[in-house]
Amino acid sequence: MTNSDNDTDTPAAKLSWRHLLQSIFAAALGVQSAKNRERDFSGGSPGMFIVAGLVFAAIFVGSLALLVQWIVAH
Repeated sequence: MTNSDNDTDTPAAKLSWRHLLQSIFAAALGVQSAKNRERDFSGGSPGMFIVAGLVFAAIFVGSLALLVQWIVAH
């Protein structure tokens, strides 16, 4: 590799918050490109994805519960 290579492609590179959120939303929808999956496995830690996934799931379930309560009240 040369110094001009993109650092996000190296295994030691950390994922940005934007990439983490993009991966979480793609996982929720069940779509993910092979390129992004490789980026996630090489640059992200499992704990980071577990915590982000649990937070997303809690927000999603809470939003659905609030929506149902609002619909039933009206």
